[in-house]
Amino acid sequence: MSTLTDTVSTNRPAPWLWLTLAIVAWIAGYAALEPFADIAIASFGLTKQTHLGEALHFFFYDTPKVLLLLTGIVFVMGVIHTFIAPERTRALLSGRRLGIGNVMAATLGIVTPFCSCSAVPLFIGFLSAGVPLGVTFSFLISAPMVNEVALALLFGLFGWKVAGLYLGLGLSVAIVAGLVIGKLGMEDYLEDWVRVMQGTQSAEFDVAKPSWAERIDAGLGHIRNIVGKVWPYILLGIAVGAGIHGYVPEDFMASIMGKDAPWWSLPAAVAIGVPMYSNAAGIIPIVEALIGKGAALGTVLAFMMSVIALSLPEMIILRKVLKPRLIATFAGVVAAGILLVGYIFNTLL
Repeated sequence: MSTLTDTVSTNRPAPWLWLTLAIVAWIAGYAALEPFADIAIASFGLTKQTHLGEALHFFFYDTPKVLLLLTGIVFVMGVIHTFIAPERTRALLSGRRLGIGNVMAATLGIVTPFCSCSAVPLFIGFLSAGVPLGVTFSFLISAPMVNEVALALLFGLFGWKVAGLYLGLGLSVAIVAGLVIGKLGMEDYLEDWVRVMQGTQSAEFDVAKPSWAERIDAGLGHIRNIVGKVWPYILLGIAVGAGIHGYVPEDFMASIMGKDAPWWSLPAAVAIGVPMYSNAAGIIPIVEALIGKGAALGTVLAFMMSVIALSLPEMIILRKVLKPRLIATFAGVVAAGILLVGYIFNTLL
């Protein structure tokens, strides 16, 4: 049997060969984005000087760009995840107090590319393992808002300064909000079934170390699971962004979301974002289009944060775990942090 297994393994193409070819193809595809978009609109007899041509150019340029960025970073993080066992992570956080635990949980959120709804099951898992309530909230806020997908797309579209500032301020919101909720001592506002199951998980695990071939397979699986789920949101977001980019007048957008807009424009942007539901991949193309039309960066990013960190579907799911008073506290604390981030961005940039 071992001889047969060795023969199959020998005949299997080397994963490093396929990975090298994929990297070369990725770089070539990224370099061809602008020519591809130009050829695509030219095939329709359009130019960028028309509204429709400008909108379609945005769509044909941003769709492959966002998908390439997303695929690359998701693969890398899928490989990184093979070095991190979720069970050990829960055990590690369960032994931490407020403060260092909040920092660790918020940082963990960076490498977990979940939307707000899909982060809730892991949030419940943390609670069941005895992780402090405030620490789990730091993760719940950070995971959708400051994950690697958001950072990669922000870096690709706006550069390292915007991505870095977003990272720092987003982590600050997650850490401080978790600390505030933890200090309020609201454990009584967890649903009874959650409180019963807290502390029942074992911290002893024996996780086998995967080979590099298995790690690469895990990265590919990460692409299938994540990109396979979010691509419709990406297309929808880019389509909306293309419409804004091609047809919304710059003066109009600047008047309601620009730096000189009324004081209530930023709170209104946050309030509008909460009922919506998307992830970073779907909302960032809209952010790009709004900024291109003269909207203030802080206002637009505050809108983005509210969409992906305070979505209405997330609140509905959390109602199964949290009582209304704790949900309201969570939403209020996070909204206040998002508003502060928006004002800081508008002041600094």
